[in-house]
Amino acid sequence: MIQPIKKFLRRFRRSEDGSAIVIEFVIFVPLLFASFLMAVEMGVYTMRQMYLDRGLDIAVRYVRLHTTVNHSHDNIKQMICDNAGWLENCDSTLRLEMVAINPRNFAQFDQTADCVDTSEDPEPVRGFTPGQQNELMMLRACVKFDPIYPTSGLGYEFVKNGDGAGQAKMISTAAFVQEPS
Repeated sequence: MIQPIKKFLRRFRRSEDGSAIVIEFVIFVPLLFASFLMAVEMGVYTMRQMYLDRGLDIAVRYVRLHTTVNHSHDNIKQMICDNAGWLENCDSTLRLEMVAINPRNFAQFDQTADCVDTSEDPEPVRGFTPGQQNELMMLRACVKFDPIYPTSGLGYEFVKNGDGAGQAKMISTAAFVQEPS
């Protein structure tokens, strides 16, 4: 019983049939697998971005319509986290910036977003001023997240632009005018 199996395996090892396909297999399967990993990473990134945009839009709608309430950074942050259902650790990784904008002398946000770096000590919130009625406001949210595949393809690029904790950042911006009450 063992002799026929040994004979078959010896013949299989010596055979060179199909050896031309092995080269293509070795070259293309890793590329195909890497593209699948990047597609999954991009799909999850897109879902996170959509949820962040949704949470920011709902919070901005509430702030825009309720100008008599004094909104703090933590209140707006909690509104965004409550409405952005799929952001993990939203309470500890989300940071907001809100500034009043003069439409006649437009000055945009600082180019580097104010994001949380979980590997360092917490820093105070930078640039958060609640607006008045009929004032043009810009609100920018920055959230940190862990990529699904941090060592391959798109996840590697996210981490390269990340922070000391290996997290990547995602930014969403909204502009609105505070309605009069």
